[in-house]
Amino acid sequence: MKWALGLRLVAVVLLAAFIFAPEMFAPVFAPLTQFGAPPIYTQSAILDLTLSHLMLVGAATLAATILAVGLAILVTRPFGAEFLPLSRSLANIGQTFPPVAVLALAVPAMGFGAGPTLVALFLYGLLPIFENALTGLESLSPSVREAARGSGMTGLQRLVRVELPLAFPVILAGIRLSVVISLSTATIGSTVAAKTLGEVIIAGLLSNNTAFVLQGGLVVGVLAVLIYDGFVAIEKIAARRMGQSVPGTA
Repeated sequence: MKWALGLRLVAVVLLAAFIFAPEMFAPVFAPLTQFGAPPIYTQSAILDLTLSHLMLVGAATLAATILAVGLAILVTRPFGAEFLPLSRSLANIGQTFPPVAVLALAVPAMGFGAGPTLVALFLYGLLPIFENALTGLESLSPSVREAARGSGMTGLQRLVRVELPLAFPVILAGIRLSVVISLSTATIGSTVAAKTLGEVIIAGLLSNNTAFVLQGGLVVGVLAVLIYDGFVAIEKIAARRMGQSVPGTA
């Protein structure tokens, strides 16, 4: 719908304006402060925190995608089917241990900074990608596999040219879910000195400055919505090319 697209464009413009020139929005956040507190967080540049936040999420998601899709490919081959329970248990680790617990366990081994946060995001992002990749590969029609086999393709050729392209929209949906979860979860990384937008939120909580809390929360929230919509659009294009539909993304 045109109004929805217009709303997204407005969100993009306002987000970019705030990230690059947050001081412009001081009059907007000033009523939320008390006792002369600053209305805009300035201890670290919002742009730097946003880029660092996105880089952490991107790196963790890439690593989780490589492992999760690799495991899904392994367990959908005849020689790897017996590893399905083990693979599913591995993918469930991140959901079994809350990110805060992972951070607490990782800090003594890795120290403070981005490392523990990357581990927590990586583990937390495995399950949705693995399950979607498994579903996408297992739901392929046997006739499609037989047609590819009958055309003389090797196992690797069938995987690369047929199975993965057909499963790609479903895999991408899992990556989308993982990214959105990681965007919000990454904020807790600032509790172990990682450079994320959680720094703004934590500073607001410690100083009782609602303006800071709102700034960090809004940037993360708007980023999540825009990235979610971007993934949905890519999924629709990929599914359309494969003659499929993407349920739940209308």
